[in-house]
Amino acid sequence: MTLSLPLRDDVVALFPGQGSLAGGAGLAWRDSVHWDLVRRISESAGVDVEHLLLRASDEDVVRTDRAQIATFALSLVGYHELLSRGIRPRYLLGHSLGEFSALVASGLLSVEDGARLIAVRGAAMAAAAEEIEGTMVAVMGGDDAARAQLDGLENAWVANVNGTSQIVLSGTRDGVDYVLANHRELGWRRATPLAVGGAFHSPLMAGAQATLDEALDATPWGGTEHVLIANVDGAPHSTATEWRGLLSRQLTSPVQFLDATRALPSSVTRSVEMPPAGVLTGLTKRIREFDRQDAPADPHDFEEIPL
Repeated sequence: MTLSLPLRDDVVALFPGQGSLAGGAGLAWRDSVHWDLVRRISESAGVDVEHLLLRASDEDVVRTDRAQIATFALSLVGYHELLSRGIRPRYLLGHSLGEFSALVASGLLSVEDGARLIAVRGAAMAAAAEEIEGTMVAVMGGDDAARAQLDGLENAWVANVNGTSQIVLSGTRDGVDYVLANHRELGWRRATPLAVGGAFHSPLMAGAQATLDEALDATPWGGTEHVLIANVDGAPHSTATEWRGLLSRQLTSPVQFLDATRALPSSVTRSVEMPPAGVLTGLTKRIREFDRQDAPADPHDFEEIPL
């Protein structure tokens, strides 16, 4: 990590979650000088991440234990490209899995420890999903009254608050089917089922809690000069003690991405989204104004980002 670079108070780096990944996502990045990070992460996680990024199909790569480590690796390749460009953001904001990428970018976690944690988290979440089958649905086009209707649903829970009118729910098949069938009565214009491997950020992930907590407690942590904004409470945090607890709570708590984006100070006028990029740029531009937002599709795009 290029610690000699000055921190930029005007830039936030965005780190996507596993839902941003598709088959072949790494093809445009394999010639990056930072591609060796993928090999380091593969060794630490015990997974052939290069295969997942270059040759796995959409269907293969969407599996939780695969998508998480592959997204993490690609995001860190992108972050090192940003550093090579000479830009080191003070502010780091991840979405769900992206918080682990942000923690490694900050120096609070090493690449290897981040990879090991994600391997444990992904496997534990996949096991919890097999124990209690669940899924997710996005609802869009609602207002405050519609948002209130989502509280207290049976077998469905708010999992991601991605904007004022975009919410993702997790639940059992029956719970999500109810939302799909009744979303208009609940005040939402549209409902879209998501191709995911489980009911993430909900009580149905409780089976993974003990395994993740044990891994978090055994992980060494560093320090940081960066400011990371947490999904759990939409507030900035910078210490290892805080982040141990936040990552634990994140497993079964909703991602408060709306609040986290709003917590960015007015000094932040630019965002750069790490690969696989696009989703978070689309969300954040609907929440607050930026002078410029970049979502590089390949390493060459970093050359177009102004200093």
